[in-house]
Amino acid sequence: MALSKQDRRNRLRFRIRKTISGTEQRPRLAVFRSNKEIYAQLIDDVNGKTITAASSRDKDIDAAKANKTDVAKLVGKAIAEKAQKAGVDTVAFDRGGYLYHGRVKSLAEGAREGGLKF
Repeated sequence: MALSKQDRRNRLRFRIRKTISGTEQRPRLAVFRSNKEIYAQLIDDVNGKTITAASSRDKDIDAAKANKTDVAKLVGKAIAEKAQKAGVDTVAFDRGGYLYHGRVKSLAEGAREGGLKF
């Protein structure tokens, strides 16, 4: 029996999560991509806390009226800016079972341009 897209992504996601875990000094940059929006959050897995988050639904990014790839780059820059304010400069990138391509890659590049190291 063939796996659905969701089951395949979850298998990949769990395989990634076995190796990647966030700490207070080096949180996990988790990405979630829906058909319309993209979300990113910095997570401290040791304490089970979300440090900061950014998404394409934020008012300043939503007003940009760009294509989805460009919006993802803006979300990456926004999460990097919020991370700097929270005192974080190094993260572990968790692509969440998505291929490192398109919007996920664009978000990662935006975060790097914003000053995050991973």
